[in-house]
Amino acid sequence: MTRSGGADAGHDLFRGMTRKPAKERKQEAPPPILVGEHGRYQIKSGRLAGEYVARAFPKPPTNARGLIAEARGATEEAAIAALRDVVDARENRRTGERRADPRTGTAVPSTEEYVEAIGQVALSGPQRAMLMALSLAGEDGLTEALIARAAGYKSLASANRSFASAGLLIANYLSAATVPSAPSGDPEGTSVLGFRGEPQGDEHPGSWILHPELRDAVRAAL
Repeated sequence: MTRSGGADAGHDLFRGMTRKPAKERKQEAPPPILVGEHGRYQIKSGRLAGEYVARAFPKPPTNARGLIAEARGATEEAAIAALRDVVDARENRRTGERRADPRTGTAVPSTEEYVEAIGQVALSGPQRAMLMALSLAGEDGLTEALIARAAGYKSLASANRSFASAGLLIANYLSAATVPSAPSGDPEGTSVLGFRGEPQGDEHPGSWILHPELRDAVRAAL
């Protein structure tokens, strides 16, 4: 007994058909990204969705995140040039909008600027403790002894140097003036952080009070 059609019938079923070779799926490499710097920002540029885009970000290493600015252009070079113009305009606007402190003559950065600086500069643990304690003290401020105690310093001189150093770090990052128009006798760098309250006699200078903008920034960033 044989099956109808036999082996030849099975062969005819596939006559004229050819097996297509398996296509190798080549994963397309992502477009290259050019990384550079402009001022205190990291610049990343490349081709995105058919056009050239350049973006500015906080420069690593940093705790800050997020896009600072963006620009597009007909070429990658044009996008980068346009982004630099945007960043420069942003910096000029922020500098021009700084409040003049009537006590020291210092141009006080905005809360937004302070938040960015705190996220970028390498403040030490004691410096962060000082700023946090002063921010919580509000308009009353703290004496030098209380600031030193909050940061764990046994020496007022060491605490004062650390406090001034924190001011210099923030001032250098923001390109802010570190010396008030009227000399106060306090270390360079302190005026960008705050001002002195009313002195309590010749031997007891006034308490340190953070600028309101910095108080808000410390509470938001630390």
